[in-house]
Amino acid sequence: MTANGLTKLLGIEHSIIQAPMAGGTTTPELVAAVSNAGGLGSIGAAYLTPAQITEAIATVRRLTDRPFGVNLFVAPSAPDPGAWDSGPMLSFLSPHYAAVGLPPPEVPGSFAPDPEAQWAAVLAERVPVFSFTFGVPDRALIAAFQAGGTRVFGSATTVAEARILAEAGVDGVVAQGSEAGAHRATFAAGFEESLVGTLALIPQVVDAVDVPVVASGGIMDGRGIVAAEALGAAGVQLGTAFLTTDEAGTSPAYRNALLRARDDQTVITRAFSGRPARGIVNAFIEQMSAPDAPEPLPFPVQNALTGPMRRAAAQQDDAERLALWAGQGVALARTIGAGELVARLVEERERVVRTLSAAPTTLPPGESRA
Repeated sequence: MTANGLTKLLGIEHSIIQAPMAGGTTTPELVAAVSNAGGLGSIGAAYLTPAQITEAIATVRRLTDRPFGVNLFVAPSAPDPGAWDSGPMLSFLSPHYAAVGLPPPEVPGSFAPDPEAQWAAVLAERVPVFSFTFGVPDRALIAAFQAGGTRVFGSATTVAEARILAEAGVDGVVAQGSEAGAHRATFAAGFEESLVGTLALIPQVVDAVDVPVVASGGIMDGRGIVAAEALGAAGVQLGTAFLTTDEAGTSPAYRNALLRARDDQTVITRAFSGRPARGIVNAFIEQMSAPDAPEPLPFPVQNALTGPMRRAAAQQDDAERLALWAGQGVALARTIGAGELVARLVEERERVVRTLSAAPTTLPPGESRA
């Protein structure tokens, strides 16, 4: 792929970013393989402790001397204990815990790693690229990363969010279309009204901000890359496409579900984490959608309560109790090495560009576009 503003900004060969999926799927081996192939590998560090973040960065640096990224969540306000009742959810989860051999669930003492310590750990490492989602941090914190030589990207699901990020001083915006798998990055408005498709979102964000825009959501092959570029995107970010690569930390049950999925089998649900996220429908989602099911607790409370169940289910190949995050392009997933996937994406893109370049630009005499 030819060099553009994004590749020069990030010091990479191809404007392909592996999405920083948290929860263990973005292993150091996956991150390094993508970076070594000329793309940008990304560590999904949102659920890691500061010590684990430092260790993951060190491992990636041993495996590659190429640029890579680290991603964290912008921490939401601590949930008010008086605003939610865990009793109904604990009762609902109890049989699911039992099904995977766990004792009855309890409310944990903490729901997530200390966000300030996480950010401090990444800042101290002076990584090439840092990205965040679920909001926008203080402008001074963004500037602190940039002062250390780190390029900073934020995620947006609407034009309004992209403008907020640009005003905060980010180096680039990842525009997440509604087709994308896993958590919605929405932070400035309601989730329902922020479900803008990639095709509609990208050109509007490109027109609204003066920083590079990375397209995310539903992109699985070279055709999707060319489409995103035609809309004005400087690059693309793919998540679901990398979940079935050899180096991904995807459990066997999760991997099999991805490879069997059809285009119409994903939904946006709050069942697993309390925050809207797109994944493949399974028994847990269906039961949580029943009229008599309790409302999911706020993020990250719900995420912490379902965590033990999900981890045990992964060990037991129980896909019905796993969060099977996936985008709407999941049926195009392929089993391949991550580096080879990057190479194929580049080749596919170039083939599509050649095909389009060779296509006639005018209609034959007597034909009409009407």
